[in-house]
Amino acid sequence: MTETVLYEIDERVAQITLNRPQALNAWTPELGRGYFDRLQDADADPEVRAIVVTGAGRGFCAGADFEYLQEVERSGSTAEPDPRPQSLPRSLRKPVIAAINGPCAGLGFVMAMMCDVRFAAPGAKLTTAFARRGLIAEYGLSWVLPRMIGASAASDLLLSGRTFLAEEAKRLGVVDRIAEPAAEQAHAYAVELARYSSPTSMAVIKRQLYALEYMEESFERPDFREGIESFAERRAPDFPPLRA
Repeated sequence: MTETVLYEIDERVAQITLNRPQALNAWTPELGRGYFDRLQDADADPEVRAIVVTGAGRGFCAGADFEYLQEVERSGSTAEPDPRPQSLPRSLRKPVIAAINGPCAGLGFVMAMMCDVRFAAPGAKLTTAFARRGLIAEYGLSWVLPRMIGASAASDLLLSGRTFLAEEAKRLGVVDRIAEPAAEQAHAYAVELARYSSPTSMAVIKRQLYALEYMEESFERPDFREGIESFAERRAPDFPPLRA
């Protein structure tokens, strides 16, 4: 049986690949569980310092699988709901970079927005989609998107459910970089984070961005001393591994 989520580690970067290319990697409960499992595996692995999420084939994630939605409409959901929220990537200690290699819609759009940084292939199509399916802005998107791009732009994308391209997404701030191939460029960026950024600093910075302040505490860490010394000595830093 084909794995719905692939996982590999290279140069201290974990790559998680949604692997239902025949369906543009549309979300199913199995794919969702596998995705969250691999995220947590990467976060727990001391050898991993950054995470890249992408899709197999020509799409990132086309949203919830249509056949699954039809089955839910006919018979109701029989799958045990996963208690882990879509915001899980933001609660991890390690940076999560989305490589949007193709269509990114609905729940797939949410998955990308919950990552810390987003790369997109030229011409990649994105849409919130929910309003055009009779749904609301789900899974925390109504909270996240206005804080990323402003209330007016978020209202446009959420109310219209229109499709827009990566280039407009870059102008709006939905994605951070246009890159081809997106996964390779995202991996190169993640390798740079793994090589030059303190794991502990990145973990705390994520907590600062999404909740708390820890600046004074960082001055007491050995990472700070190594960061200053390596810069003064014109060498690559040798930061200690991530601590709990």
